[in-house]
This record gives sequence, C-alpha cells and structure tokens, in this order.
Amino acid sequence: MIANYHSHTHRCHHATGTEREYIETAIARGLKILGFSDHTPMIFPTDEYYSDFRMHPEQLEDYVRTLSDLRDEYKNDIEIHIGLEVEYYPALFNRLMEFLSDYPIEYMILGQHFVDNEYDTHFHSSHIKDRADCLTKYVDQLLEAAATGRFLYMAHPDLCRYTGDPDIWEKEYRRLAEGAKKIGIPLEINFLGLRDNRHYPSERFNQIVAEVGNPVIFGCDAHQVDAVANPDTLKKAEEFAARFGFTPLETLPFPENPIKR
Repeated sequence: MIANYHSHTHRCHHATGTEREYIETAIARGLKILGFSDHTPMIFPTDEYYSDFRMHPEQLEDYVRTLSDLRDEYKNDIEIHIGLEVEYYPALFNRLMEFLSDYPIEYMILGQHFVDNEYDTHFHSSHIKDRADCLTKYVDQLLEAAATGRFLYMAHPDLCRYTGDPDIWEKEYRRLAEGAKKIGIPLEINFLGLRDNRHYPSERFNQIVAEVGNPVIFGCDAHQVDAVANPDTLKKAEEFAARFGFTPLETLPFPENPIKR
C-alpha cells in the first residue's frame, strides 16, 4: 500500500490525534501519498439542525491552512493532498459546491451515510432494516453522485444495511456495482469496517463486485493515528481482497476541477 486518500481530523468530532501525527505515521509505515478527507462542512437550510459528525463551515479555512502548511513542510518526505468526504444530498449539493469553490480542495470521496438530505428524514443508511424503498434510494443517490464525475471513489459502498428480501438486496447492490462500473468510479475496501468487524466490507457485496469487475481501492478511513496504514488491518484487507481475486488500485488521478466544473 503506497497511498491512502481516506483520513480524518479532530474537526469531525469523532477522530483523535493531530495531522502531524497522521503524517509521520504514514511516512514511518511506507506510504508515499496521504490524503486527508475529513467529513465536509454542510450548508443546511435551517439553523435548527447540524450534524454531530462533521466539521462546521467556519472550520474549513483552518483545515485547509493547516494541511497546506504541513504539505510544504513534508514535501520531501510524502505527498499530502487536501480532500473531503462528501455526502450527496440532492437538495444541498449545488449550494455545497458553491461554498467549497472558494477553497483549494483537490478531491472528494463519496461517503454516503444518510438517505435523502439528512436534515429532513434523519434516516441513516445502516439502520434502514427492511425498507426496500430506502435501499433503492440509497443506490439512486450513490449513482447520481458518481455520475457528476466529481468524486475520486466511492467510500464504504456497502454501508447500507438492508435486512429485508434477499432478492431485493441482490437486485439493488448488483445495480450499484454495475452502475459504478459503467460510470468508472472505483469502490473502496474500507479498513475501519475490517478493523472493527462491522457489517462492511460485505463479502456478499464484494462477490458481486468481483463478478461485475469493478476496480477497487483500499481506504484506511483513519480516525486515529494508529489506523493510518495499520499493518494488522492491511494484512486483513489483503487477505479479504485475495479471496475475491482483487488487485486493488495503488493510486488514483484526481478529477479535473472537482468543485468548479
């Protein structure tokens, strides 16, 4: 593993450690490229709601400045890139892009946690149970987002936990894999899920991914310093990938002007 594009900072309220510690750990563990992609600020239409897992709009300037300074400091040791993990909310996306256009964001990864627009239904995709309509909407939102061409890759695409009709599960997740391949967006094998033994990355979904032939990439989803290219988790990920015959991509080119298109 030479590159990780999925790292967080303390600004998301559920990560620990400093950016410098993440960088020095990445260097010590042999990474050549480290991308930070903390949970994007969001511009909600109401002051009565704000997420508890993302940075606030007023923190973005410090995020960019801190990483820019560290990128210059460590330029002879490692490539540092400034990105964001972004939810695709149809009602808010254009306004978000307008807000982000004032900042030098190099890339975005697509990390969908909520169905709809978050503030309106509060419907987390890992809690939909047997709601087939929500699974369909989850897949719709991911594919609509991917079709914008703005995203580097799709993080934890199998985050949605649907426990209803297995035929519906198969139909929708195959639609996701086939749609992602047609668009050309890679899918992530998520280290956080592997490390914590979560329901993702899903063997069932990745069997579909293997059949469809999607490109895949490792993502540390690091919320703690030790999660950056953690050797035990990396070994687990390599074993997982080998079971499906995957050869994960090592690096990815950034979309041209992902914000200002």
